Amino acid sequence: MKFTCEQQQLSKALNTVSKAITTRTTIPILKGILIRVTEEGKMILSASDLDLSIERTIDADVEEAGAVVVPSRLFSDIIKKLPSGILSMELDEREKLIIKTLTTKYDIVTQSADDFPKTAEAENILAKLSFDKEIFKEMIRKTQFCASIDETKGVISGVLVEMEEDITNMVALDGFRMAVARESMKNEAPRKIIINGKIMNEIGKILQESDDENDVELVICEKRAILLLDKTKVVLRLLSGEFIAYKDILPKQNSTFVKINRVLLMEAIERASLLTRDIKNRTIRITIQENLMNITSASEEGNVKEDIIMEKEGGDLEIGFNYRYLLDALKVIDDEEIIMEFDSAVKPCLIKPVTGDRYEYLVLPVRIPMN
Repeated sequence: MKFTCEQQQLSKALNTVSKAITTRTTIPILKGILIRVTEEGKMILSASDLDLSIERTIDADVEEAGAVVVPSRLFSDIIKKLPSGILSMELDEREKLIIKTLTTKYDIVTQSADDFPKTAEAENILAKLSFDKEIFKEMIRKTQFCASIDETKGVISGVLVEMEEDITNMVALDGFRMAVARESMKNEAPRKIIINGKIMNEIGKILQESDDENDVELVICEKRAILLLDKTKVVLRLLSGEFIAYKDILPKQNSTFVKINRVLLMEAIERASLLTRDIKNRTIRITIQENLMNITSASEEGNVKEDIIMEKEGGDLEIGFNYRYLLDALKVIDDEEIIMEFDSAVKPCLIKPVTGDRYEYLVLPVRIPMN
């Protein structure tokens, strides 16, 4: 194996495929990155933790095709530290990979490519979908953070992708909050898949970093899904099970409706949270009265009070929240103004757009001593 490639392209590709590397594996080969160079002048990098596999293809000037597995962390660190320009690589008779620039030479131990797990191919295909890259990325950004981080909780550690006739919904929840993102989209047939929340987060990062301009193709198989970009292929294991009937959780009627500036609300909550950063005390109190929303918090170190002008329909209300859950939702919304709907101090708050329903956030309250 002998070839040359461009350092910046390789470094960026390594950043992508490294998202599939896990340090928790007991299988040594999975701590490596498979490098394949082809006679057609392509360098294909692959990494896998068996649940998630990522391939990235870049151009290379190939003198001799071949394949080898390199230690992921060491190889990535070396490439990132080398200056931009052309890198020369060659596998010598000792099965060591020689990496050279004009002034630097490394030789690193490798493993056989034959031991690396094969990337699953599309089989038993159930559906193929095409997403606008920016829309798909935004739907992930608006929902993934609500998936449970406890993987023992089954399907709620995942993100539901629900394809209906004219719309695609993305949903995540963790028992304390829920996020729903919707986009108009023609789908051939109704279908639901659940993607692990951590994997969905990595997909979002890949889309954010990718300079591919074409649509994202999603191939759905029985147990896996394959995400295809121009130069990147992501194969992931789907979660099995029935997702919670989230539509039944969304409140059908509320009694208090607030229209408020999102940024002013977010900044006020952030200031109030300065006194509630103890993990055991993240509660803020919201009082809705006439045309003011009053936000207060208290700790042994002091008290804070914030007032925000708003528009209100319905009754007055006093309710408590974990400030982090409200902030997480407000930070991913781009609208200048939002609607907040309430019913009582023990029922969840619904956050939605002023017009339409392209997103909805449900946040459960926490009990607070009433004044």
